[in-house]
Amino acid sequence: MTVFRWIIGVLSALLAAGSLLSFVLFIAFDINVWLERARSLRRGTTMALLLWFNVEVWGRVIWTLVHW
Repeated sequence: MTVFRWIIGVLSALLAAGSLLSFVLFIAFDINVWLERARSLRRGTTMALLLWFNVEVWGRVIWTLVHW
């Protein structure tokens, strides 16, 4: 489970950094393509964090049911 947390953490950090960089480029150059990329990367970050949350919750549910 620790490996999964590290993978999701690194993936989320990279997506968030890409989103921030894309937004800064949009602000600097006023090109709408960068805004679309920033939104797309932000959605990817949200999906990765929701995946982590679901795996954590359902992992605990399954763990509880197996060891009941």
